[in-house]
Amino acid sequence: MSAFQLHLGDALRVMPEIESGSIGAVVTDPPYSSGGTHAKDRAKAPMDKYISNENHHRYAARPFLLGDNRDQRSFTTWCTIWLLEAYRILRETGYILAFTDWRQLPAVSDAIQCAGFVWRGVIAWDKTEAARPPHTGYFRHQAEYVVWGTKWKCLRADGRGPFPGVIRERVDSANKKHPAQKPVGLMRQLVRCAPEGEAILDPFAGSGTTGEAAILEGRPFIGIEADPAWHQFANDRLLTAASA
Repeated sequence: MSAFQLHLGDALRVMPEIESGSIGAVVTDPPYSSGGTHAKDRAKAPMDKYISNENHHRYAARPFLLGDNRDQRSFTTWCTIWLLEAYRILRETGYILAFTDWRQLPAVSDAIQCAGFVWRGVIAWDKTEAARPPHTGYFRHQAEYVVWGTKWKCLRADGRGPFPGVIRERVDSANKKHPAQKPVGLMRQLVRCAPEGEAILDPFAGSGTTGEAAILEGRPFIGIEADPAWHQFANDRLLTAASA
């Protein structure tokens, strides 16, 4: 396999084309369909839900985020469907790592188990005190979460593990291009769950951060992205990483 493959299309259409038992880990940041206390708030555009008004200008010319408008029940069902495909294509000892926020944490942990995975726990991403609350009466929304599990056994990872249960990594605002972009340092720690040389899959590749992390850590990468503009952005980014 080359350093990376990046497919343009919907994850539920592309994933069935991937060979069963061929992937070492699925590490992904799917749309949260979150960002509001009430239904009318969750139905807002992602830019209005997740990005403060003073930062709108940073992303005004960027593509819209797809797939972020599901209610709780349909979100859980949708997650179960793509996680069933993830289960099929993972090796018997493969890992599933899926990002979520505090609102959707129960739904994602339910979906992972509905798909047949052994739910192993939750990793906390500490975004540091740089994460700003809505106002001084709030506790900071300082963490996001990675629900993780394995298809079957969780083997010893001598020389690589144990892996951190809390990862403290500040958002790199200066280099952040995608509204939901995660730090490369964070993703590099996560992709190490797969042995070197085993492929990493991200069905929701976005700007390509998981792919860059996988390439830097010596893992082949397969990504899927539905938005043509983000697909092009990620492809250019991964070409640069692969040629470095």
